[in-house]
Amino acid sequence: MSVDLNLPEDRVGPRPRRKSKRVWVGGTAIGDGAPVSVQSMCTTLTHDVDATIRQIERLQEVGCEIARVAVPDKRAGEALKEIVRRSILPIVADIHFDYRLALMALEAKVHKLRLNPGNIHNKDGVREVVKRAKMQGTPIRIGVNHGSIGDRQPGDVRDESQRMVDLALSEIKILEDLDFDDIVVSVKAFEVPTMVAAYRRLAKAVPYPLHLGVTEAGTLVAGSIRSTAGMSVLLYEGIGDTIRVSLSEDPVMEVTAGFDMLKSLGLRDQGLTLVACPSCGRADIDLIPLAKVAEERLRALPTPMKVAVMGCEVNGPGEAKDADVGIAGGVGKGAIFRKGKVVGVYPEDQLMDALLAEIDKILIENGKEPYSQKAPKLTHEGQLTPGRSVPAGQRT
Repeated sequence: MSVDLNLPEDRVGPRPRRKSKRVWVGGTAIGDGAPVSVQSMCTTLTHDVDATIRQIERLQEVGCEIARVAVPDKRAGEALKEIVRRSILPIVADIHFDYRLALMALEAKVHKLRLNPGNIHNKDGVREVVKRAKMQGTPIRIGVNHGSIGDRQPGDVRDESQRMVDLALSEIKILEDLDFDDIVVSVKAFEVPTMVAAYRRLAKAVPYPLHLGVTEAGTLVAGSIRSTAGMSVLLYEGIGDTIRVSLSEDPVMEVTAGFDMLKSLGLRDQGLTLVACPSCGRADIDLIPLAKVAEERLRALPTPMKVAVMGCEVNGPGEAKDADVGIAGGVGKGAIFRKGKVVGVYPEDQLMDALLAEIDKILIENGKEPYSQKAPKLTHEGQLTPGRSVPAGQRT
């Protein structure tokens, strides 16, 4: 029996990206083949400009490309002009119900509105907002969340995904009827199957770029898993142009989770990719804290680099041979290797410094500046504990 392993669905790597209109959010392109962008939402009170700018700067440091801020009231609206002026990232104003807040946001020259025109009862106000947005070249994201689609009416036999899609299409029509097509759309849900089906259907129905998300995903571990379960399916199918991992957590963690997802799918190649074995009774080095220290010290790497932290000779240079550089543990010591070849052996307490030195060599060889002096310091001391004193093969 012969099997054709070259069918498109069997090839390695994500499917070709869905074609869509290109939308610009400040200097960041969304759709039409642009890299999938990572965004987050500030948790600060928007009227506290200094706190909001500090958080935006932290988001930018870990790779965030678009920052959204809530605009619930006039105080927040009045703060937007200063936030836009000082922000290093494009700013999205999140507006609900009040068209006057949207006009304030446009006056402040925000880079995108998140606004559902159907939620604004003043239709003259909607027309004014859309006219101003078109004049300024400010895109609008229509955001449908499953929890806000309203109760099912008697006789409605549509599934929940279709109800979300139909609501999104009705919101899109309001904008299109006003001759506005600088649109981004999202249809988020907490339940992954509902969200995946909604985005698949919407992707076939509209030409606009899609913002992916699993709404109210949860805390760091559970929320990251739920978000990845939903978004990675769609991204692998070529659906999705920008993402947010919504977590009940510091928004910096949303960004790191988002980039890790995209790097795992081969959709972005940026900064550190850490390869680390899960550790076991065979490990001759205190692997888990060492991997955490490596991740913290290397998180600001400006150049794409795959770094491995492996616990023993079994999962050492051989299994991580495609890593640019790495550590393979030994009893109270470890080997530094590059592309599977050992280049030095060091005591355990010197391994991190040796790894940074080897990374500097790689960067210099490629015409780039060394990194070690810029590397973040540990947030607290004592993360590394002494190595195991008895080799795995001799333990009783």
